[in-house]
Amino acid sequence: MTILLMFLGLFALILINVPIAIALGVVAVVTMVATQGSYILPNVALVMFGGATKFPLIAIPLFILAGAIMNSTGLSQRLIAFASALFGFVRGGLAMVNIGTSLFFAEISGSAVADVAALGSILIPSMKQKGYPANFAAAVTSSSATLAVIIPPSIPMILYAVMSDSSVVQLFVAGIVPGVLGGGMMMGLAYWFALRYDYPVEEVFQFSRVWHTFKEAAWALLLPVIILGGIFGGLVTATEGAGLAVVAALFIGGVIYREMNWAHLYHSIIDGAIQTAVVMLLVAASALLGVYLTESQVPQELARQIASFTDNPYVVLGLLNIFLLVIGLFLHSAAAIILVVPIVMPLIHQVGIDPVHFGIIVTLNLGIGQQTPPVASVLVTACSVAKADIWDVTRVNIYFIGVLFAMLMLVTYVPIVPMGLVELFYR
Repeated sequence: MTILLMFLGLFALILINVPIAIALGVVAVVTMVATQGSYILPNVALVMFGGATKFPLIAIPLFILAGAIMNSTGLSQRLIAFASALFGFVRGGLAMVNIGTSLFFAEISGSAVADVAALGSILIPSMKQKGYPANFAAAVTSSSATLAVIIPPSIPMILYAVMSDSSVVQLFVAGIVPGVLGGGMMMGLAYWFALRYDYPVEEVFQFSRVWHTFKEAAWALLLPVIILGGIFGGLVTATEGAGLAVVAALFIGGVIYREMNWAHLYHSIIDGAIQTAVVMLLVAASALLGVYLTESQVPQELARQIASFTDNPYVVLGLLNIFLLVIGLFLHSAAAIILVVPIVMPLIHQVGIDPVHFGIIVTLNLGIGQQTPPVASVLVTACSVAKADIWDVTRVNIYFIGVLFAMLMLVTYVPIVPMGLVELFYR
């Protein structure tokens, strides 16, 4: 009964627009005081501090800062120009440019919202100017940004790794194949839209233009090679790779392209600090809730109850998919991971599901939640940039959500898709 009241209180606070991090903290503190007494209060600050200072979490502000630097120094514009030279000759090619650039940009920022804010402000107006409907432009930008978070590095994956005590590097590797497959499927869907509604061809293919834009973007293209090569090659940890991303972005933007000045750096740091504060406050508040749930044996009891109903891992995954899709309607991905993952991990271990496999499933589920109102954080950002009504965009976006759902089913029930590279290189 206490757990039920706790979750009802949490959702009530969220519905009246209390920030999720504050709601988590209030519910956790009230519940702990009510069940354990006020003597527990001196430990609150220590628990929150300990929860927010785990070493892997340092990667989050660093990847956010690297993405902000990349956007402020013209790296994103160079990537867009190169992608346009490659795909612009195809009907609806600008939509494919959008998808391809989103997938690439996510390899530096690790954030879907940052992806939409940075690239959407450039690509959505360009698509509208070329004759693409605003709702289609917003849908493509929003859905491709969400798909991109399963491609390394990914902030949701880092959070999941901390909450589940899993390998960040193996999660990164597991996301590569689903991300590339999903990107190809989205490009195919965009081409179908282009043929059906006669969207324009941007330009004639010219090898000279491809070569020119490639040379302009070459240093930007090296960023993911430096970051991911160092991580996958075992030279640096994921956290050290995030620091390397910042140094590389500063060097390329400031020394090579000479487009980084003190004003750009200041704005990048402020933007990164604001985004980081939101995530880390969530992590700190969730630590309180996690301590209470662990001491109350809630995760273990949930595992026992479901295992008594079925021990078939695929049935369990089906039930968890439904649960996560519903949770994703109401909670941002970071909050959902922090809240749900510690509760379900004992069940995952008990029925023999690989935590890395489950991590990709969680990320995709909550990515779909970023596209489905009422919360739909990424979709709302895209609609704001496009100046389009969220429901008009959703009528188009439902097709792209279908691609995300198809990838979710493929990842869930064909484990070789996410786990093939992990098994090849790490097991």
